Amino acid sequence: MSEKQPSKPPFKPFMRFNLLYIFMAIIAVALLRDAWTNYNETTPIPYSEYQQLLDSGEVKEVVLSDQYIRGVLKKPLPGGRNQFVTARVQKDTAKELMAHGVTFTQAVESTFFRDILSWVLPVAIFFGLWMLIMRRMSKSGGLGGSLMSVGKSKAKVYVETDTKVKFDDVAGVDEAKDELVEIVNFLKDPGKFSRLGARMPKGVLLVGPPGTGKTLLAKAVAGEAGVPFFSINGSEFVEMFVGVGAARVRDLFEQARQKAPAIIFVDELDALGKARGSYAGGHDEKEQTLNQMLVEMDGFDTSTGLIVMGATNRPEILDPALLRAGRFDRQVLVDRPDKRGRLAILKVHARQIVLAPDVDLEKVAALTPGFTGADLANLVNEAALIATRRASDMVSLPDFTNGIERIVAGLEKRNRLLNETERRIVAFHEMGHALVAAALPGTDKVHKVSIIPRGIGSLGYTIQRPTEDRYLMTQAELENKMTVLMGGRAAEMQTFGQISTGASDDIGKATNIAREMVTRYGMDDQLGHVAYETEPVGFLGNGGSVGKTRLFSEESAQRIDEAVREYVDGSLDRANWILHENTELLREAALELLQKETLEELDLVHYFERIRKPTEGNPLVHTKDRFGGDLDTYDQDITHNEYEAARATRDAQQPH
Repeated sequence: MSEKQPSKPPFKPFMRFNLLYIFMAIIAVALLRDAWTNYNETTPIPYSEYQQLLDSGEVKEVVLSDQYIRGVLKKPLPGGRNQFVTARVQKDTAKELMAHGVTFTQAVESTFFRDILSWVLPVAIFFGLWMLIMRRMSKSGGLGGSLMSVGKSKAKVYVETDTKVKFDDVAGVDEAKDELVEIVNFLKDPGKFSRLGARMPKGVLLVGPPGTGKTLLAKAVAGEAGVPFFSINGSEFVEMFVGVGAARVRDLFEQARQKAPAIIFVDELDALGKARGSYAGGHDEKEQTLNQMLVEMDGFDTSTGLIVMGATNRPEILDPALLRAGRFDRQVLVDRPDKRGRLAILKVHARQIVLAPDVDLEKVAALTPGFTGADLANLVNEAALIATRRASDMVSLPDFTNGIERIVAGLEKRNRLLNETERRIVAFHEMGHALVAAALPGTDKVHKVSIIPRGIGSLGYTIQRPTEDRYLMTQAELENKMTVLMGGRAAEMQTFGQISTGASDDIGKATNIAREMVTRYGMDDQLGHVAYETEPVGFLGNGGSVGKTRLFSEESAQRIDEAVREYVDGSLDRANWILHENTELLREAALELLQKETLEELDLVHYFERIRKPTEGNPLVHTKDRFGGDLDTYDQDITHNEYEAARATRDAQQPH
């Protein structure tokens, strides 16, 4: 741990030497003295009284100025003073004085102080305001807080006493922690690794989706190692002046070398290290800053104990020179946690709240697939807030469930009133999803169905709980997933004989799945096992690209559209068949949903136990599909190929 530099005694304000203050004090003292003297020695009198004294011959002599008449009387006034002053209001005062035989002189007033103030005071005010503004900017770290420090680094230095985070506070990313434990051990004992000639990597890049704990891991490294920790955001290097970013990089590395062993952490590295030449119209300042960063990382020796850490969720747009061996030569993936990792994260955050004895965090972890560490921290906080609103002393499992619903589906809107027709449509729509999901194998278990509006545009929702984390899906499972999505549309078609706009989001999701099956996964027989679209690059899904380039012909594009449509239509047909075979069950469940507005898993079990499911093999299709016609003669054991043949025969018989 580095020794702290002795702090300098504070510079007391009363010890500051300021010539401007002294000069203003002298002027004030002179003006006060002049006013005091005049007040004590001279008696102001009205001009009418002065006229009477002049007519009576009591004025001995006067001194004339532009505005006043000061004089001396032959006899003192009642107050004992013989000097007076009065306003000058008459133009021919000299003739009047001469007529009464009074001696007078013309006074020449000194305008020294007035002249001084006329040009010194504006300058003093200007410099005072300038100094105040520059001092404020210097304290707030604004543009150039002072002109001499514009190239100084803005990195914040954290030492062990400031960084309270330890590896015990980071959960769900065990592999990443194992990688970083080695970095901590090296910083504590560099000689241990150099004994056999090994060297530690110069840079460690933490990559992963937003909210997975990259910055938290970096703080934990600083807290565990107990070395100076320089933390800065990548965007803080770049300013409007060309060359400032490069100067700040040099200053940052110079400070770190002086305090080595140390860690330099650059958060949001993509703001600084974006590939050169990718800026629209060019950006010399960013490129100069990046070049300086490359030079500095290539120029220091790891034996000094200086390590650079970076964090980004867009590694695909970083400059290749930044990622080569010798710079950021070790990349640590901080991915979304699995169920076990989510459970560990929930246990860490649950330390801060009072849990009810019956809360099973493993169930909560099972309900949150795809959640990041930040999402789980937000969930724990939401559950605590919900428990507080209902004046409870402990946070229970329903609070976590409501928190998940609020995060996933949005805020509950009980004040949004739907008419009876809309409520019926939403109820049958949501129960269509639930029954189709329960009828198909390999689908996620239905946890809750509700017709209470939530979020933006959501009039109801069906929550499915996965039984386990999945990293691979078969073609049949993808088709079943699309069938569940189309279950709401199928329920509307069968119950009301018409469709509504409520299935727009479901259709969009089903279409996206079908398009990926055709263009990315090679699941169409005619198109073959060819990828017509590459997998989205990066953790944000678009790889930083503005648009996609089509690398296939018009004929292939037409076949892709047809295949996507066939997949979606087939899903609708299968959903229609399932609901047709369970018409009475759909009506019964939807009516109960209309009455209760929300059905939990226990309320749905007796419906799911009675549902008529498809047989093994290809799922069956509805006997009255969207093409019209009647195929009720086909029983439950009809195969997909037989149905396709029957539909082709029927279509050929229909007039065009």
